[in-house]
Formats: sequence, C-alpha cells, structure tokens
Amino acid sequence: MKYTKATNYALHTVLYMIEQNQGEKFSVHVLAKQFQVSVTYLSKILTQLVKAGLVESVSGASGGYTLRKSIETISFMDIIQAIEGNGLLFECGIQQEKGCPIQKVMNDAEIIMEKYLQEKKLFELSSIKRNQK
Repeated sequence: MKYTKATNYALHTVLYMIEQNQGEKFSVHVLAKQFQVSVTYLSKILTQLVKAGLVESVSGASGGYTLRKSIETISFMDIIQAIEGNGLLFECGIQQEKGCPIQKVMNDAEIIMEKYLQEKKLFELSSIKRNQK
C-alpha cells in the first residue's frame, strides 16, 4: 500500500506545528519553505486539514494556520483520513456467487491497521513528548 505525497506532507506539517509553539500561527509560505514544496500545493493540503477540523485558518495580517485540536489527540489516522478519505484500500471487483473471500481478509487487515494508526498520536514523535520523559 502506498499513501500519496499529500499525506506525507500533511503528517510532517502537523508534526512541525506540534513541535513549534502551540497557538502560533504559521503562514503557508513559512510551512512551504520548511518542506520545500510549492505554496499552492501545501495550501490545498492545509485546506483539507481545515475541512477535517484538525487545523484552523485565521485570516488577516496576523493570520495563518494553527492547530485546532489538542496536540495530544491528533492521530495518524486523523491526518490520513483528512487527505485520503475513507474509501477501502482494496476492492475485489470480481463478481462471485458467494461474494469475494479475499475482500473479507483485506477488510479485516485494514481494520487492524486503522485501529493502530488511530491509537498512534503524532505528539508521541515530537521533541516535546521526548523531553517529558
């Protein structure tokens, strides 16, 4: 399985925002420069994170993007779903009289993976968390 580059940038952007001063507003230009990606591309990713309720967009001269959820609660799955959506990773697509037995195995594996990614919080990777130990 392979996630899109957008998911990669979204995970790194949120982790960066967690590690920086909470409550700070980040301009899309600063974030794009941090990850060496175009402002337009990162803006689209941030828009998806805003729609998912993970990030807040503040307008105006002192505006920017800030985390909307508590840093301890943002999971890998929250970010992945914001970018990739909720569709199945595997779809059998082959018509069979009794259904597709392969689909059940793939669905069960996906449930296990999603549960793991929902339990894993980005905060756990942050320097903030490492410094608390």
